[in-house]
Amino acid sequence: MLVVLALFFIWRWLDKERPGILDVLTGFVTNFFDTLGIGSFATTTAIFKFRHRMPDEQIPGTLNIGHALPTVVQALIYISIIQVQFATLVSMIGAAVLGAWLGAGVVSRLPRRAIQIGMGVALLVAAMLFAMRNLDVKPGPGEAHALSGGLLLVGVGVNFVLGALMTLGIGLYAPCLILVSMLGMNPDAAFPIMMGSCAFLMPPAGLRFIARGRYNLKASLGLALGGALAVPLAASLVFKLPITHLRWLVIFVVVFAAVMMLRSAVLESRRASAQVPEQV
Repeated sequence: MLVVLALFFIWRWLDKERPGILDVLTGFVTNFFDTLGIGSFATTTAIFKFRHRMPDEQIPGTLNIGHALPTVVQALIYISIIQVQFATLVSMIGAAVLGAWLGAGVVSRLPRRAIQIGMGVALLVAAMLFAMRNLDVKPGPGEAHALSGGLLLVGVGVNFVLGALMTLGIGLYAPCLILVSMLGMNPDAAFPIMMGSCAFLMPPAGLRFIARGRYNLKASLGLALGGALAVPLAASLVFKLPITHLRWLVIFVVVFAAVMMLRSAVLESRRASAQVPEQV
């Protein structure tokens, strides 16, 4: 199903544009981090903001479209090597997809300033979650590879919200890993759940952004190409690399990007106020 969905996404996305080398490099680096479980949305947003790569309102669509295919590759790898009960996996993935489909319809229509504020807050939330993971501010690891009853309902409900937030640029990986741990599951079980959720939700969400033209085509192609090269390499190293220090570096970069995004929202508001004629 995942392969068929990816092929349909590619067919709808075909174009003759070619990405720049910096976009390909961005895709490689961020998806390398992504495969290690650090996530790609916050780091990619930071790079785009530093480079002034595109208007801010195009960033959420570019993230969901450009990272879709590398995430499909990640999901195929992790779903095949880490076992999670079928009902738990399918229900949590389905909830995230539904949340993203509804969320993309809203985000693709938001004005620039609303997106700047939303993404600025999203980056700060991502930095907080990264710090929580580094400081082990979460319950001890469980052993379960399945959820049932009330715990399954909680997991489905929260993953629905995380899927909706994905379309605003809040990555699903860190909060999903924390969610899985809080529900008493083995942290390894988070990898097929979080990567499967993103792989299934990003193509449908991406198509909604494509339909409204709210993304940057060349940058998206660069993320897809670079990410496709990075994922197999990172997957072979994921359980061998110490990534705590790398995550601290990511936290610093993400917080700085959040400040820049919120500053842009303030400047946008001031410009809008300056253009409003005084009432007589």
